[in-house]
Amino acid sequence: MTDFPHEEQPAIRVLAMPADTNPMGDIFGGWLMSQVDIAGSIEAFKQANGRVVTVAVNEFQFLKPVYVGDLVSIFARVAKIGNTSIQIALDAFIERRADAYKSIKVADALITYVAIDKNGQPRPLK
Repeated sequence: MTDFPHEEQPAIRVLAMPADTNPMGDIFGGWLMSQVDIAGSIEAFKQANGRVVTVAVNEFQFLKPVYVGDLVSIFARVAKIGNTSIQIALDAFIERRADAYKSIKVADALITYVAIDKNGQPRPLK
């Protein structure tokens, strides 16, 4: 068990639903990856003050499974800012009803986003 950072606000919170599972009833890893990417893009958008696109998933580690009914909270922080790119570090935690709402870290990631202009071309951040 790992407590999530209570002093921070999550970028997003989402409930894992039955529609997010494979035929065996397990939450798809791709579903969690997409939620992490959404959370990262929100922080990158704030930092870039405008549109960003995902250009690389530099790291992604699945640490524990996510089950239907788990409340997923994803925390995002800037790891590095370049000329046009922003790397966002992310931590995903779940709160599970069956475990009296203990916080469990289920994944971490590092994703790179690039700021783009109205024509979809990279633009400087400064």
